[in-house]
Amino acid sequence: MSDTQSRVETTAGPLTSRVRRKPGPRQGLVLVLACAATAMVGLDIAIVNVALPSIQRDLGISQGGLQWVVVAYGLLLGGFLLVGGRMTDLLGRRRILLAGLGLFSAASLVAGVAQHGGVLIAARGLQGLGGALIAPAALSLLAVTFREGRERNRALGIFGAVAGTGGTVGVVAGGLVADGPGWRWAFFINVPVGLALIALAVTCLAADEPRDRSVRLNVAGAGTVTGGLLAFVYGFHHASTHGWTSVGTPAWFIAAGVLMAVFVWSEKRSPAPLVPARALRNRTLVAANLTALLAFGALFSFIFLGSLLMQQELGYTATRAGLAWLATTTTGFGVSWAAGRLAAAVGVRRLLVTGLTLLTVGMVSLTRVPADADYLTDLLPAFLLAGLGFGICGPSLQIGALSGVTEAESGLASGLLETSREIGGAAGVAAVSTVLVAGTGLDGFHTAFAAIGVLAGLGAVVAAIGFRRGT
Repeated sequence: MSDTQSRVETTAGPLTSRVRRKPGPRQGLVLVLACAATAMVGLDIAIVNVALPSIQRDLGISQGGLQWVVVAYGLLLGGFLLVGGRMTDLLGRRRILLAGLGLFSAASLVAGVAQHGGVLIAARGLQGLGGALIAPAALSLLAVTFREGRERNRALGIFGAVAGTGGTVGVVAGGLVADGPGWRWAFFINVPVGLALIALAVTCLAADEPRDRSVRLNVAGAGTVTGGLLAFVYGFHHASTHGWTSVGTPAWFIAAGVLMAVFVWSEKRSPAPLVPARALRNRTLVAANLTALLAFGALFSFIFLGSLLMQQELGYTATRAGLAWLATTTTGFGVSWAAGRLAAAVGVRRLLVTGLTLLTVGMVSLTRVPADADYLTDLLPAFLLAGLGFGICGPSLQIGALSGVTEAESGLASGLLETSREIGGAAGVAAVSTVLVAGTGLDGFHTAFAAIGVLAGLGAVVAAIGFRRGT
């Protein structure tokens, strides 16, 4: 495939991998489109967190309602990612990406002009649903545009640099927006960006082939797995707000287990399962997803806890806290770029073990942060180690998840990885929140950082065991 031109079209059926290549757009445009679309989704996860106090003041939202500004987005994003990935394979990457961008942009406009908390929460949920279509479609586009090996690894290195730093960039941007033009611009900025990406997608992506109507989405499976994931994600939120001993907490997890059991039963009976059995026999894909659960659990928890530490214990303003994250963001971006190039020579397994070990060391160092912590000596070393660790892990997980996957199932593989990312993040933040609440003051933060270190350390162990040597 030419470095300057490619056009990839695949059949929509999940059991085929026929590929027809035609002269088309430059690969670079597809990479820009995928990176920008993913960045928009990732930024919105974090950028609103810093602006929550301003939102509460302006709209008069209760404390309980305020949490739903965050939860509604993450809930629908995490719940629909797997279905979004499979729809990408069945209906076409271009169609699903355009649908996701259109929904996300429209919902962002509604969120920006919202005058009532309920309207804002509903718009956030629609943003999450749009993101659940965008994320797997964008990653799948890279899988079919770049050949597996060095070419794809380089593209995923850049993609991982953007995706991996989205959370920390969102924190920086959130602080600047909250102290600058106001929280509504956290949403308004998505509208022109979304429209520009829609124009770019229409221009540079080939039209999807007519889908094979003989192959249909397993509706029962899609409904039960989505319901199960929604219940599972919400269970962690319920635990963080009501406690693990609350009657409602196990009820949500039981409901999730029942729905997932029905999903497995439905999949076995379906002629076109949502997750074909052969995908679960791909050891590298399974290992990548298990590692991602722990790695992103540690990442999301670190951003959450680090932001609270700086603003609640160390007295940082929102802007200062945001700028403090630049050390993690810039380091992660540069390392991710290099990690994609190193993957072929060093191997995904070694990169993941190294990255997660660095993160573990960084979290351990934060368990001794003093009350009068100095940024340069007490925080910066850990923030740099975290940037190195996540910069290495981001593209490595994506490379691993897409290794050996047919083009007709690249959307599924992408959806699985993104689901692991969101589920891991939700579970990690809930677990760390529980640890933090159980402690007092700075001691609670020390224990919570130790918990993040355990997550990262377990991730390193899973990567070492799960991936074959030489992978």
